[in-house]
Amino acid sequence: MTTTLGAFVLGTPDPPALADFYRALLGWEEAERDPEWVRLRAPGEDRPCLSFQLERDHTPPVWPQGPGTQQMQAHLDLRVDDLEAETERARALGATVADHQPQNDVRVLLDPHGHPFCLFLPGA
Repeated sequence: MTTTLGAFVLGTPDPPALADFYRALLGWEEAERDPEWVRLRAPGEDRPCLSFQLERDHTPPVWPQGPGTQQMQAHLDLRVDDLEAETERARALGATVADHQPQNDVRVLLDPHGHPFCLFLPGA
């Protein structure tokens, strides 16, 4: 028996809207959509996927987390060739740059529903 990663799932109050953000950011294609679930995949690939499921009582993660606050739990690391250009492209799509930036060669952003993700250069 073999175990493989099938998908990474983000909870959100609006799965179609958040999926549209990541589809535009990553250039991935939609594999499945309904109001409560959307699955994206890289072109020509079956797995792993990035999926979005409805959380009616969604509480966005906090970056950086502190005592007594909602925690980040997980985040996506996205490798880019041009950190500044991709940061600006992500902002144009609806992301915000987080106030706390721990490294010069990594940019922490928040997607439109508050999930942190990092853009990083090869070798970072």
